[in-house]
Amino acid sequence: MSRVRNSKWLCVWCAAVVCAAGAIVHAAQTLRIVPIVHNNEVLVSFEVPDGYTSDVRDAIASGLRTTFSYDVELKMHVSVWVDRLVATAVVGTSDRYDNLTRRHTLTRTVDGREQETITTESEATVRQWLTTLDKLPICRTTKLEANRDYYVRISARVIPDHTSILGWSSAVVGRTPFTFVP
Repeated sequence: MSRVRNSKWLCVWCAAVVCAAGAIVHAAQTLRIVPIVHNNEVLVSFEVPDGYTSDVRDAIASGLRTTFSYDVELKMHVSVWVDRLVATAVVGTSDRYDNLTRRHTLTRTVDGREQETITTESEATVRQWLTTLDKLPICRTTKLEANRDYYVRISARVIPDHTSILGWSSAVVGRTPFTFVP
């Protein structure tokens, strides 16, 4: 009896893992990442074009503070061992909508420090603010080795997340490789 029960749980667990892996693979196609080396810095630009969904719009319209959180990692590809982490950044873009004035207060933080705050009435500005970032400085090129393969990996989440199953946080994950040639 316990073998049958254990095999049922194993089947359920395997099905959940397969579904989650399929969702992550599909989601990775919707995150665009562009790493650039300029003025001795590695700059990362990215966009989540499908991130501003009707659920996000509804959460914002209700006055609920909505935050997009991006975990940015720069890693060096190592063929024999675990890839080496070169630099990280945590970027948060949030919107607090005031129903009375019909204005959005948008805030961007990098590694917990507030970088910029703006106020707008434009939904197009809100969409762009929450789902795109242009030229985030991730590290100096002095931390990189010449002619090595690197990649930028970004994990993006929205809070509050109304699309999660059983309270699990769903994330969009993307990865873009590049070779550093000084």
